[in-house]
Amino acid sequence: MNRITFLIDGFNLYHSLCCASKDSNGASTKWLDLRGLCSGYLHIFGQDAVLEDIYYFSALAEHLDATNPGVTKRHKSYIECLRATGVTTEISRFKKKEIRCPYCKEKHTKYEEKETDVSLALKLLELFVADQCDTAVLVTGDTDLAPAYRTAKNLFSGKKVVFAFPYKRKNKELAKLAPGSFEISRKKYGQHQFPNPVIALDQSEVFKPENW
Repeated sequence: MNRITFLIDGFNLYHSLCCASKDSNGASTKWLDLRGLCSGYLHIFGQDAVLEDIYYFSALAEHLDATNPGVTKRHKSYIECLRATGVTTEISRFKKKEIRCPYCKEKHTKYEEKETDVSLALKLLELFVADQCDTAVLVTGDTDLAPAYRTAKNLFSGKKVVFAFPYKRKNKELAKLAPGSFEISRKKYGQHQFPNPVIALDQSEVFKPENW
């Protein structure tokens, strides 16, 4: 048996979904059923592959609510849907940072996503240390996770790590680093959308946001 666990970089995936929606003549793909999507790629790993766990790593961009009303509420609704389907969600934060422009000398506020990549990397190692999966699939195109891949491969030669690149997020460096990596197609996004509504863990109905 080949136990497969998916670790998903939420923001890398989100930007991919935005591209996919634009390329689908405006048909939204953001209401994505991650369990369905991951299950749809199990065949790549052979007949003995079983889906063990799915982890979703992201952060709430509350600082964007002023310019994009409801963005946090929409994200929270989506997280509820993921949890209802057995996806483990690990939500980090954005940190406010003051930077000074080297040209005009004015101070500007910048928000940086914190802890997400580190959380994903540590979870990868934790899974292998505890022998909770045989193959880890990192759903991202972010090269910041290359060191985590190298460390996992060096410490756990009997385990396998591959990247599943979100649509239009393929990274040649990561693909070369991890043989067996693959791209997620736009078509697969469309095939694996949540129903509307989704029944949450508390039995309430979670509806797809209208502007999604």
